[in-house]
Amino acid sequence: MTTLAAASPSAAPSADADGRLAAAVRTWVWTLVLLVVAMVAVGGATRLTGSGLSITEWKPVTGALPPLSHEAWLAEFEKYRQIDQYRLLNAGMSLAEFQFIYWWEWGHRQLGRLLGVVFFIPLIFFWLKGAVTTRLAGGLLFIGALGGLQATVGWIMVASGLEPGMTAVAPIKLTAHLTIASVILALLAWVATGLSTRERAPVSPALARGAKILVALVFLQIALGGLVAGSRAGFTFNTWPLMDGGFSPPLATLFAVDPLIENFVDNVALVQLNHRLVAYALLAFAIWHAVQAWRAGPATSAAKRAVALAGLTSAQAVLGIVTLLLVVPLWAGLAHQVLAMILLIMAVAHLRAARDARAG
Repeated sequence: MTTLAAASPSAAPSADADGRLAAAVRTWVWTLVLLVVAMVAVGGATRLTGSGLSITEWKPVTGALPPLSHEAWLAEFEKYRQIDQYRLLNAGMSLAEFQFIYWWEWGHRQLGRLLGVVFFIPLIFFWLKGAVTTRLAGGLLFIGALGGLQATVGWIMVASGLEPGMTAVAPIKLTAHLTIASVILALLAWVATGLSTRERAPVSPALARGAKILVALVFLQIALGGLVAGSRAGFTFNTWPLMDGGFSPPLATLFAVDPLIENFVDNVALVQLNHRLVAYALLAFAIWHAVQAWRAGPATSAAKRAVALAGLTSAQAVLGIVTLLLVVPLWAGLAHQVLAMILLIMAVAHLRAARDARAG
């Protein structure tokens, strides 16, 4: 009894310290999730304001400093004036107008640098403290490597818009940039959910499969949204539910580009139609999934999550329609993009919780 009594005071502080470290790791990973959402939001604003080509060089280290003098601003402006976006779209732009678009792109790149610092420094600290297992650290390092790939793809995307005759980035490269960002966000949300309290109530195989399908549909819709953004398809066919006077434009319009495959990337009619069709499929499936989960057990956490996802998907569909009808104002375009990221986070968290419940 004496030995037990002597051991208790030292054991309790150790357990408390471990608990605080575990809570700190969870907070850190969820902070990374929020930073990625912010990164996507600022990237969306950069795209919608036409700011993405304002910085014509990639300087990962020295580029962290903006122009600090009037002469430096003039030098940056002169570089921008050499590209076709300026010549064809923004000829006569003032220095103040250039500074506006420059700050958006600079802010986007700075946020990326901040995200890298917030990712790697705490990771090293928590790993050394033993709060992150080797397996978890390996997974996080993989996510970090994806972040490095994302930065490279981001510059490849920008470089595509600097080529002669281009006034914007290539749609397929913008879509790749957005898709990798979505993968990073999904992986972080998966990890963060796994570090949180997990549900152990039974989940049916059908519900688990439904959660997987929901995540896949969200990913597909985000990728199609990237093509819509890159091709500026949202600025065309600004009616709903009809499109060019019918449910769909005629085939001659949908497949007017040669070769055929390019219609799926560059033809604004087909690109927008595909985005609409997958939106309908996603909404219908989310509602069906919620009904199935509710019938299986309305009081379960899985059912509540499924219903919340159906509600969020419905809100996103309505916002998409509003964005289209208003011809993509900045506020609506940004809200639509951010809500897509929130929907992805919730869908991934739902899938992780369902998987952990079955594993338990």
